[in-house]
Amino acid sequence: MARNSLAGTKKGKSRTARFYQKNKKSKNKKKSYDTAYHKSKFRRLYRSMLNKINRKKKTYGNKDGKDVSHKKKGGYILEKQSSNRARNRSKK
Repeated sequence: MARNSLAGTKKGKSRTARFYQKNKKSKNKKKSYDTAYHKSKFRRLYRSMLNKINRKKKTYGNKDGKDVSHKKKGGYILEKQSSNRARNRSKK
């Protein structure tokens, strides 16, 4: 079984997703950049810290639709994935 059973199950409908679906060369360039970025030491440590918090809150890998969200004054709280991830998207 794949590590993320939800990966690749949805086609993106955003303008950016449609662009990358049509332009394979650009998609490959972005993928190589993302791979290098997420392999960096800082990103690996950051990801492991968030996973540790997720495990402590007993929401890691159980597909309950919750994410650990950062609070403005520090600390963490469980929040719906859609709310947590939508906050940082552009408002176009």
